[in-house]
Amino acid sequence: MKDLKKAVKPGITTQELNKLAEELIFKSKTKPAFLGYNDFPAVMCTSVNEVIVHGIPSDYVLKNGDILSLDMGVIHKGFYSDMATTVPVGKIKPETARLLMITRKSLRIAIKKVRPGNTVGDIGETIQRYIEKRGFNIVKELCGHGIGKNLHEDPEILNYGKRRKGYKLKEGMVVCIEPMAVIGSGKIKKAPKNSGLQTMDGSLSAHFEHMLAITENGARILTE
Repeated sequence: MKDLKKAVKPGITTQELNKLAEELIFKSKTKPAFLGYNDFPAVMCTSVNEVIVHGIPSDYVLKNGDILSLDMGVIHKGFYSDMATTVPVGKIKPETARLLMITRKSLRIAIKKVRPGNTVGDIGETIQRYIEKRGFNIVKELCGHGIGKNLHEDPEILNYGKRRKGYKLKEGMVVCIEPMAVIGSGKIKKAPKNSGLQTMDGSLSAHFEHMLAITENGARILTE
């Protein structure tokens, strides 16, 4: 992911980034987690601007001012990984940079809630409160999840909720927390050509995700 982030610049296509991801996965002697999953045709999701998740790599040429969500995972010894980050392309507007910063920080704060005895509601409430207090909205129709020998496992981890409500976290679990924030309303629709899900009003969106092991001392970030 660090190598992919470095490669993001104006003039490169999202398909070229996917090719680089293929090469990196091949070199690591792992398998791509996304390729063929629900018929997804690439090893990585590349979601540009208003596209929130599941964007399909294409011949779209990234331009100055865009933002790009990179979302990918691998299979290693039968176990899945999953992570995402949103990066600027060239120079972006101050409000866009603030969206990225706030979404990234909401993940950091939520990770502190990932410990045995806390609930998925504790995580969701923390993300929602932090993002909404700063003038952005969350995407309620998409969520984080458990992960292990399958890419998506129980429990679902919403980006909103109530404290002490919902599934109780246990030591030994592995979960993915993934806040998604938008400048606009937070309502979503299918993107053109079936390439992911986007904001209904065309506003920009950001997406960050880490995979975490729950230990007796709290969360261990596995995708740092």
